[in-house]
Amino acid sequence: MEYLLLILVGLVMGLFGGLIGIGGGIIMIPALVLIGGENQHLYQAACMICIFFVSAAAVIAHHKARAIVPSVIKWLIPGALIGTAIGVAVSNSKLFQGENSYLLARVFGGFLLYVGVMSVVKLFRKSSDGGYDAAVPELKYDEGKAFGVGLLTGVCGGLLGIGGGSVATILQQLALKIPIKRAMSNSAAVIICSSFAGAIYKNATLASHGISIVESLKIAACVIPTAFIGGYIGGHSMHILPKKVVRAVFIVVVLLSAIKMLTVQPGI
Repeated sequence: MEYLLLILVGLVMGLFGGLIGIGGGIIMIPALVLIGGENQHLYQAACMICIFFVSAAAVIAHHKARAIVPSVIKWLIPGALIGTAIGVAVSNSKLFQGENSYLLARVFGGFLLYVGVMSVVKLFRKSSDGGYDAAVPELKYDEGKAFGVGLLTGVCGGLLGIGGGSVATILQQLALKIPIKRAMSNSAAVIICSSFAGAIYKNATLASHGISIVESLKIAACVIPTAFIGGYIGGHSMHILPKKVVRAVFIVVVLLSAIKMLTVQPGI
């Protein structure tokens, strides 16, 4: 792969990841497929490493904006860690081994299509969601639901090799009634933990797919520096841009990524 392209991927991944409260996997994995062809297990392993750094940069900005809700993420994180282990284990199963690894991309694309459609519905639906300045109904949310949101986030993140922020953001709004910018900020905080665990697990099992961990580390080394910078800028921008702009950007990125992943071809 061209190193300059990977550096550019890192910057774009970081910008969008920080801006829309995700780890950036929905940018990085389709971009890697475009650059190097289908190699899903390798890309997932590298992506999880990078997601950790993007999320860490974004969380700095979210923390400064006081947009993170500690009483929510304390239940999201344990669920996400358990879910990540389950998701990675499923991604390593015989169903997705060898020539069938491209099926992970197809599953990923179907998931993104669903997320994009749901986001379009929310964009045009009248809502009292007031962004990160809105009061969070701390006493009304169910701790079991919060744990469940984290669990589903982790399963999707581990299975697809992404941070799962797109899952966590939408589910927090639907199940916990968390305003979008606070939900995105919470997602970034959760992704730090889930991506760290997922990166270790996925990279440790790369050999079972005939892939050297060195290849994953090379990709990550090119992407991380600019992804970290982009993540901080994107995270800061989230708290400046209007809510509808943030959601519109989210929708465009998700739908474009869905199209790419649904049409990916098996690696040769």
